[in-house]
Amino acid sequence: KTQSFETFSLDYYKYDPQAYSTMKHTYEAAKSYAENFAAGKNNGNLLFIGATGLGKTHLSTSIAREVINKGFDVKYDTIQNIITDFEQKQFRATGDISQDDDPTERYFECDLLIIDDLGTELTNQFTLSCLYNLINTRINRASSMIISTNLSPSELRRRYAERITSRLFGEFRALPFAGGDVRAAKLRDQ
Repeated sequence: KTQSFETFSLDYYKYDPQAYSTMKHTYEAAKSYAENFAAGKNNGNLLFIGATGLGKTHLSTSIAREVINKGFDVKYDTIQNIITDFEQKQFRATGDISQDDDPTERYFECDLLIIDDLGTELTNQFTLSCLYNLINTRINRASSMIISTNLSPSELRRRYAERITSRLFGEFRALPFAGGDVRAAKLRDQ
């Protein structure tokens, strides 16, 4: 509730001119994405890449807030929770799940899906298959996504199959996050 574009401060990055420049560009791109999100158009996808505590969650929830205020359906969840829903669907007894009770359907049907913390999930063939299916299906439907990760581009390539990384780097606009841990700086300022 407290995270918005108005409460995102670039002051935490001013000590490093390069970090400030990077974050100003990322902030402006994220704000523009939210302001221009509209029905009937391909709004595109964003990939937030950077270390912990640099503002990825703050900017993704700021986008979510703006897009929800425009009347769109936004689903925001961590990759761990998303994979848990796919596991529940896959490993329930056949009679235990109905089409109306499918815990994964919301990830395919929302106007904007925000996946937080990509790279923190246990990686195995099942999770890779689920992730590929989700990303590929939404791309094919021109359904918008934002994915945040603490992994670098090279770490993403090592961890995920080319089918996934090709889509991440080919279908998403990568926005880098730079600087020092803002959460730690906020604690020092209190």
